Amino acid sequence: MHHDRIHARRPSHHVDRWSVGRIESIDQRDGHCVVTVRSPDGEPVELVVTFAVRDLFLRRLETNGGSPVGERVWYRKRGEGS
Repeated sequence: MHHDRIHARRPSHHVDRWSVGRIESIDQRDGHCVVTVRSPDGEPVELVVTFAVRDLFLRRLETNGGSPVGERVWYRKRGEGS
């Protein structure tokens, strides 16, 4: 399975290839993590990532122990701007 990319902090490389969005939900599906992000144009974007990637970006978000919903992230869908 191909996975998308997500960062809790602004990427320092190829910034023009990344989109910015806000987390709407984090779920599990078929043994993978699905992060739904609201894009700047208001459309929901589903990102499929591994649980290791989920754990990494959640640790890097500054939620002060709260929910990550509404937090800003940078993402790239697999095959877009590679």
